[in-house]
Amino acid sequence: MPTPQLAVIGGGQLARMMQQSAIGLGIDIRLLAEGPDVSAAQVVPDHLVGDYTDLDTLRAVVADAPVVTFDHEHVPPEHLRALQAEGHACRPGPDALLFAQDKGAMRSRLGELGAPCPRNAIITSPADLESFGLPAVVKTTRGGYDGKGVWVVRTDADADEAFASGRVLLAEELVDFRRELSALVARSPSGEIRSYPVVESRQADGVCAEVVAPAPDLDPALAAEARELAERIAAELDVTGILAVELFETTDGRLLVNELAMRPHNTGHWSIDGAVTSQFENHLRAVLDLPLGGTEARQPWTVMVNILGGTVSDLVAQRAVVLAAEPDVAVHLYGKSVKAGRKVGHVTAYGDDLDEVLARARRAGGLFTDGTPS
Repeated sequence: MPTPQLAVIGGGQLARMMQQSAIGLGIDIRLLAEGPDVSAAQVVPDHLVGDYTDLDTLRAVVADAPVVTFDHEHVPPEHLRALQAEGHACRPGPDALLFAQDKGAMRSRLGELGAPCPRNAIITSPADLESFGLPAVVKTTRGGYDGKGVWVVRTDADADEAFASGRVLLAEELVDFRRELSALVARSPSGEIRSYPVVESRQADGVCAEVVAPAPDLDPALAAEARELAERIAAELDVTGILAVELFETTDGRLLVNELAMRPHNTGHWSIDGAVTSQFENHLRAVLDLPLGGTEARQPWTVMVNILGGTVSDLVAQRAVVLAAEPDVAVHLYGKSVKAGRKVGHVTAYGDDLDEVLARARRAGGLFTDGTPS
């Protein structure tokens, strides 16, 4: 195997899509995968299987790789500091990554920066929650994703499972929002930064179901505010690579920061087919301190629909059905077994007419999910 220019920790679909961009750029990746058949291990020849929480395993993977990046945000920060001390550039670094790993730390730091956030507080007991006030959203500060570790609490009993989890909990006000937006930026170690169009993210059961780029009917001033906010957060937290700032657009026209992700993000998948430079290519360019690519949209509208596991069990066999029905839709399958609600791929459509683009993407997604057009 050639000497890797980059080590990637985590073998999910994000690392799989990084490999697609790495091939074109001539970047050799070494991967740490959770298992021999996980999504990225299927397409990255130079991979090791092991536990990302074990420092010796991390050392074996990054041994001759000068730069390290991530498919997820869960690597222990003390391990990253050890790798840095041994000469490996971790991008993003542990001091930045903390704010994607720990929602309590994120809220505290964003408050210091004056970033608009929902009212929030760390809670340790039902009495704390009562004092905070209901209704509220209660989240585990670490480890939650795609609606897991999140509870909407309207009565005291709604919080029983949260307190029984034994995890550190964060209470946030239940925001009256019009929709969810996402502002994505790429930032290099030398400080170059590029912003993607602000998109609308639509959820189903706490999981991103579809993304519309750009967000329809978004006031240009609010779009500029979202991009500037994401760029400022990236700079203040010294993020290297992709930063996704998930936002609420409130019913009274304000923006509030919901979550941060410091890696390529589901709300940026549209960019593979819809932007001049995909988020995956710009992530690789950023972490290797290469000049960043353009982030402009190629078409007036791009819609990405997630393929969530449903009644169709053989996605490869179903592929021909989808392509016959929607030959101009881009299909991305992740090599995963189908489980109910699991993200197993996505489809992307683009064009001049939003209603028509939405319809094509939804039809393709529906055919992959349950065999019928949505």
